Amino acid sequence: MALFDLIGRHWAMGVIWTLSEIGPCTFRKLQEECETISPAALNTRLKELQAAGFVHRVDAGYAATDLGYRLYAHLRPLGDFSKEWAKHLTAPDDQSRSAS
Repeated sequence: MALFDLIGRHWAMGVIWTLSEIGPCTFRKLQEECETISPAALNTRLKELQAAGFVHRVDAGYAATDLGYRLYAHLRPLGDFSKEWAKHLTAPDDQSRSAS
């Protein structure tokens, strides 16, 4: 499953997510939005995502391709689920056990 290998790499989903949510970004803006990503890691992820067809270069920097937006459409529900899951993790022990 090459797709899972790619999107499982550190910051790959974050880059797709950011470009899909806010639109085209310069390298610097994308790095600011991803907060803790190093320039080397961002450069590597962008190259990998471009090679896979999820990201492309535009006048404004980098943007999600149609394929990138399609991937994001599948990732978005995972983001919603992660918020629910985070609430479960922070629930007091007795509530988290009864929710199971």
